[in-house]
Amino acid sequence: MYIQNPLDRNTQFLRTNMLKVTGEGEINVQPDTASVNLGVVTESKELISAQAQNSIVGNKLIDSLIALGIDRNQIQTFDYRIEPNYDYDQGKQIFRGYKVTHILEVKIDDLSIIGKVVDTAVQNGANYVANIQFTTRFKDSYYQQALVLALNNASSKAKTIANTIRVSLNPTPILVTEGTEQIQPFELQQVASAKGFSSTQILPGQLLIKASVAAEYKYQPIG
Repeated sequence: MYIQNPLDRNTQFLRTNMLKVTGEGEINVQPDTASVNLGVVTESKELISAQAQNSIVGNKLIDSLIALGIDRNQIQTFDYRIEPNYDYDQGKQIFRGYKVTHILEVKIDDLSIIGKVVDTAVQNGANYVANIQFTTRFKDSYYQQALVLALNNASSKAKTIANTIRVSLNPTPILVTEGTEQIQPFELQQVASAKGFSSTQILPGQLLIKASVAAEYKYQPIG
């Protein structure tokens, strides 16, 4: 003879007459901040010489960025490496010298000067430019707006299902699980150079901020 555990009955009761839906919300926003990696790569047969040259050009680069109005606190070392360089001849490794790499991460609040920052860096010795990224200082606020849309989307789906199968839906979900936050470029960043113009044009496009939820609703048969 099997006697059902009361906890099993409660669990079974909770799982009956239940709808499970997912909801998604997304908004497009203009980025208001950016970051770019700028660096100096120096090669020389002598390590001390490579380091000295790299330091001179690196300091000149930093000074030029500060002269543009970028705060020193918004410039930080992203990577610093010293590597031996080799050539290969008929399977033999031949020492060529050293390569010193100093990469800076530069944060920019004024998006209108990104192109000018890149051009100024190159004019002052930077030979490495990469990883231009755009973001917003109000990410949390925008994400919460997307989250509201996701919850409304889940509620709308639950109501549609309930109306279709002709049941009475409790509009308040018994469980809501938040998904993973996603922020991605809405448009690919573009870099354009026009002949006769000294400034590189960098277009930030838009950011797509997404939110998702999983929600469970109780319903009752009608009549």
